[in-house]
Amino acid sequence: MNFYIVDKLEEMDLVVIHKTLSSTYWAKNIPFPILVKGLKNSLCFGVMNTDHQQVGFARMITDRATFAYLADVFVLPEYRGLGLSKRLMRHILDHKDLQGLRRMALATSDAHGLYEKFGFKALANPTSFMEVWQPDVYSN
Repeated sequence: MNFYIVDKLEEMDLVVIHKTLSSTYWAKNIPFPILVKGLKNSLCFGVMNTDHQQVGFARMITDRATFAYLADVFVLPEYRGLGLSKRLMRHILDHKDLQGLRRMALATSDAHGLYEKFGFKALANPTSFMEVWQPDVYSN
């Protein structure tokens, strides 16, 4: 089966994206309207099969000039092992709106090996980074 990548949100399946992300450790229980608002304010990438079904996703939260934050990356379990995450990452990093940025960042607890292949590494100066972290913001 062949796959292709789109970067127009209207070509993506928001139901599949929400179903998948709302069950992840990083976006557990995210309400659909909150997710859609975030997607509309991001540069989104969808991995689609030839039947135009969503099988993967990622987004860059970015000003498209100086900074981008990679978020919400997934490939559905039945499509893993086909090289789709690497293909998606290459597509994202080659995107015209993400060239010449001063910094790209991401957070992961389990995919360091993938991102290291694309030049991501641990923070050079972690003491300069701060955060407000509310991991249970979507929980009741």
